[in-house]
Amino acid sequence: MRLVVLVLIAFASAALAKEPIASGKFTIEGGTLSYNTEDMPGDVEGKMEDDDVAEMLDLLRRHQEIVTLRLNSSGGSVWAGKEMARIVLDFELDTEVSGICSSACPTVLLGGKKRTLQRGGKIGFHRSNWSPDDIENYYQDERMEEGWDTPFEYGAWIYADTQEEVYQDLVYLVSRGVDAHFAIRTKEYFSTMWYPTRRELTEAGVLRD
Repeated sequence: MRLVVLVLIAFASAALAKEPIASGKFTIEGGTLSYNTEDMPGDVEGKMEDDDVAEMLDLLRRHQEIVTLRLNSSGGSVWAGKEMARIVLDFELDTEVSGICSSACPTVLLGGKKRTLQRGGKIGFHRSNWSPDDIENYYQDERMEEGWDTPFEYGAWIYADTQEEVYQDLVYLVSRGVDAHFAIRTKEYFSTMWYPTRRELTEAGVLRD
């Protein structure tokens, strides 16, 4: 009888161990950490946010069995995308797109050693943009600290900063094995998203086994 009880406990423990662990936009199942911003409840912001970075790092530190980051996100914070990519690189994870990965999300995808796209999924690229209201608010918030006496000095800073950002983005893409011509094309699209075909993504080095 005792043996039967022990066997039942062992089976129950194994079943519980296989149950997915959910935390906000993240779900852990076996060795895979899923990051999903697309299927959130109505009161949860469905985009990549800066706070997601710390949560992702905490989960990876506490669950060392994770080897793959599965992505389903139409983007959000550029900073969050870059930081999540840095973490993916540091933990030497594989990355996988299960649904959509666009805007800031491909930055995270490209941090993976092995990068795959599930059938039916898509990866989208577009140039970054900054709305007039956000530009004005940033100027008002930072002009004293940055020493911008006039909007023209601010404009000069934007001009230089934009060129540096584009340069760093292209360097990152090429450093991750992406074809240089393809990398340049990612800066071509503004009002619309560019969704390359699976063949284009594979030939350009975005996807790799």
